[in-house]
Amino acid sequence: MNNKFDSFSGLLRGALGDRLKAGPEISDIFTEDILFEFPYTPEGLPRRLEGISALEDHLARLGPMLELGEFTLHAVHPANETVVLEFSCTGAGVETGLPYNQDYISVVTFREGRIARYRDYWNPLVVLGTLGGAEAAAQAYKGETANG
Repeated sequence: MNNKFDSFSGLLRGALGDRLKAGPEISDIFTEDILFEFPYTPEGLPRRLEGISALEDHLARLGPMLELGEFTLHAVHPANETVVLEFSCTGAGVETGLPYNQDYISVVTFREGRIARYRDYWNPLVVLGTLGGAEAAAQAYKGETANG
């Protein structure tokens, strides 16, 4: 497979195809009561996001932390209302300039053509290395920089 996408929403639309019945914005892909879970998240970063406003806030916080590049879809494993995605992403830490090369396995559950639950399994060591460690990652998520 190995399809390339320039955004997370593009990856989701490409991977999920006609299972997804949503509008053009990233927030249109998810239900209002979306549950987003990150089982391996390091301390200082969220493990669980409940609702579309929490997800939108989370995505807004990532922009100043990570410059995301290309997403590569490796496999899609459908199972009724749930789909497992295997993909990777390249990028860099905004403040550190260090590379962000992450592999993901995501378990996506649908309700009425939108994503109702998203469990994101990724390597926390990659993000910690990119952002300069656990303390720096937690500070960056809070909107603080190492310089003040």
